[in-house]
Amino acid sequence: QVQLVESGGDLVQPGGSLRLSCAASGFTVRDDHMSWYRRTSGKERELVATIYATTIGTNYAESVKGRFIISRDSAKNTVYLQMNSLRPEDTAVYYCYVPAYARWGQGTQVTVSS
Repeated sequence: QVQLVESGGDLVQPGGSLRLSCAASGFTVRDDHMSWYRRTSGKERELVATIYATTIGTNYAESVKGRFIISRDSAKNTVYLQMNSLRPEDTAVYYCYVPAYARWGQGTQVTVSS
């Protein structure tokens, strides 16, 4: 059974950093594209970052480029989102997603506030 479990969300001050984790089971993260999305209240989910299976390539939304880094640890079957220089507008529930199985995690709340 494919399952994604996010963790790492927290309250952080502007300019701070967080690392989100997405632990996968039922498939291998190395073999599939993986993405992080986020959603704020009343808005559609926004694609934040993608890491591709067949290459070491990644892709980022313009709003996070240069601040966020997506990566994976195949040994732990986990995908990460390192978030630096956080801004209040980064406040959202963050979800990981595996397109090959159309499966979402439950989400983890990130709040950026002083």
